[in-house]
Amino acid sequence: MTIARRPSPFGELVSLRQAMDRLFEDSFVRPRMWAGSALESSSLALDAKVTADELLVRASLPGVKPEDVEITIENGTLTISGESRSETKEESDQYLLQEIRRGTFARSVTLPNGLEADKAAATFDNGILTLRIPRAEQVKPRTIRITPTSDGSARDISTAGAGHATARIEQPA
Repeated sequence: MTIARRPSPFGELVSLRQAMDRLFEDSFVRPRMWAGSALESSSLALDAKVTADELLVRASLPGVKPEDVEITIENGTLTISGESRSETKEESDQYLLQEIRRGTFARSVTLPNGLEADKAAATFDNGILTLRIPRAEQVKPRTIRITPTSDGSARDISTAGAGHATARIEQPA
């Protein structure tokens, strides 16, 4: 290996800047590049949203077959794991670039209380896994309406006498 010196100090600054840019890009934009096989199993990006009726979890799994994905809910923890398999390589194959991640993946998240895990349903469409876990009826938000008394005023139930004010609990539509 020979070391070549550049005659211009600005040339070295440009190369130093390029080296720093590459260092930051490799560290923050593509951090798994340095780790190599140390981080063989990659993390899975998720979107999780809680609505009045359910917990909706979406995971992007491009190139993964539904039969290669395992979803478990145990002790309030959702785990999505699986494997992205690579095609077989032949000795004559020479890649110019190979950036598609292959291997195992897994992600675990703690679920909020009040979900009915036994009624969960999962669908897989165009590489997007969608998991719907309904909320239990007793934890869904309820609206309490106060019925006015016969004289037109409304009273709080805790201070009203019998027959003066009533409350009705309704499920949201």
